[in-house]
Amino acid sequence: MKPNPKASWNADRLDVRAFAQAGACLEAQEPLSRFGRLSGEMMPGAADAARAVAWQARGELRPAASGGESAVWLQLTARTVVPLSCQRCLGAAETPLEVDRWFRFVADEATAEQEDDECEEDVLALEPRPSLHELLEDELLMALPLVPMHDTCPEPVVMQAGDAALLNEAEPVPRRHPFAELAKLRK
Repeated sequence: MKPNPKASWNADRLDVRAFAQAGACLEAQEPLSRFGRLSGEMMPGAADAARAVAWQARGELRPAASGGESAVWLQLTARTVVPLSCQRCLGAAETPLEVDRWFRFVADEATAEQEDDECEEDVLALEPRPSLHELLEDELLMALPLVPMHDTCPEPVVMQAGDAALLNEAEPVPRRHPFAELAKLRK
């Protein structure tokens, strides 16, 4: 990796072109609470100040296919574990999330929109300067499972109301007959 000519890079408003020209790398470990939308997906009561997101961003210039100006690329990797509500047992399921994505940057939004439809890679605009935190949070949110579940739930799961485990715990409820009261009126 090349040494960074800048003393520090602003991850909240990154000059991606300069970052890529420098072949720079940023990495950090930040509290999960810094990512509000992702924290909002956590199981209620499972918040933990020690939970963190470890991430890294690396920029590079690649020769353009058409022989023009070099293309600006950014690799974003991240790793964290988020406690989500298991949809089977409703307990906390520690869900690992990993992101490893490359983004190609172009001059403006119009160009990004046009080229995004025509190519496989993700295309973003250089201006306005992107926030790595927002981009990272978007990618982590997209990495969430549609239906979080334990592979094997730690507690036996009651699958239906007539399950033997439920019947043993609850006292039998006398069954009401809806027409019994009407029968009394007929007499």
